[in-house]
Amino acid sequence: MSATPAGNSDGPVGSALDPTIAARLTRTSDGLLPAIVQQYDTGEVLMLAWMDDEALHRTLTTREATYWSRSRGEYWVKGATSGNVQRVRSVSLDCDGDTLLVGVDQTGNACHTGDRTCFDAGRLPLDGESA
Repeated sequence: MSATPAGNSDGPVGSALDPTIAARLTRTSDGLLPAIVQQYDTGEVLMLAWMDDEALHRTLTTREATYWSRSRGEYWVKGATSGNVQRVRSVSLDCDGDTLLVGVDQTGNACHTGDRTCFDAGRLPLDGESA
């Protein structure tokens, strides 16, 4: 599989994503949208991943969080090998159509490092705060 999704800014060739949804999306030059993943009931931010039209279609129709791996050049379903499944409860599009917010029920850890969230590497100090 290639290092970029099969499509372009018009979406992947053969994607079954509803055309009315596809028309609302503003993708990167690689045909991707960032997907912020959040625990649906607590609001905890778990991770950031990437979706193209096909990954979004698969996510909406199966309720299994499906992403495009930029490093591996392939689709992946969260938890398919690790067991740390994300059962999708909601998907929202931001006002510009360029970012997705995916509400999930996370089983196990979300981060590939084995941590609950990818955002636990430490808070960065704001101006005037000590590190």
